[in-house]
Amino acid sequence: MAAVTRVDGRVFDVLRPVKMEIGYSKYAEGSVLIHAGDTRVLCTASVEDRVPMWLRGSGQGWVTAEYGMLPRSTGTRNEREAARGRLGGRTHEIQRLVGRSLRSVTNLHKLGDRTIWLDCDVLQADGGTRTASITGAFVALALALDRLANQNNWEKIPLYDHVAAVSVGVVNNEPVLDLCYWEDSQALVDMNVVMTGKGGFVEVQGTGEAGPFAESELQKMLSLAKKGIRELISIQRSVLGERIMSRMGGEQPVRDRLCDPKQQ
Repeated sequence: MAAVTRVDGRVFDVLRPVKMEIGYSKYAEGSVLIHAGDTRVLCTASVEDRVPMWLRGSGQGWVTAEYGMLPRSTGTRNEREAARGRLGGRTHEIQRLVGRSLRSVTNLHKLGDRTIWLDCDVLQADGGTRTASITGAFVALALALDRLANQNNWEKIPLYDHVAAVSVGVVNNEPVLDLCYWEDSQALVDMNVVMTGKGGFVEVQGTGEAGPFAESELQKMLSLAKKGIRELISIQRSVLGERIMSRMGGEQPVRDRLCDPKQQ
């Protein structure tokens, strides 16, 4: 594939610059400000000593997420959804995606009667806010679980694996990695891919914006996504440090599908 130069000077298979600042929020059990190019998302993890009503008595915990964009995170001011009195469909979709992604690598039985809330607040948006939210929320979750492990004398953090996400697409008839907003607005195909550190797929969301796309294009985009997610997980590992990394692991059991009945 030719080394196509993109609107921001990258070639087709290069991520935007990624930076994660942990401990960004004073009060949260875990927090990180993730920078992905010009996108900024503050991810915080909060531990609550109760579970949703439908899980009471099960001995199992829960991990869930909320997502929101600040009014001036984009080029024009957006009205707060709270002011409208309801969440939009896009917000619901992203919250459910983040929650599913984080639960896919968490030992919920080890949590006991606890809920961990992942709040993902977009401070500045330039494409890829949902994928940055997943990648950053994993770091916030790991920090919160490390604190819980210390408080409860757990030998291991109840995480089976890493999880991260990235966007890919077809822009100017070429598959590219990690779309900025301009590329996303021009893309012939737009796809978000969520994967674990062991290479398992959690979710693949792909749309042919201008019509159907070929299987060969799909394979090229998935290959780019795998490359990008490997790099993102390497950054997660570096930010979390060897001590936390050494406490993760364990064999993930095959378990029944779990879903909040209100979100089915």
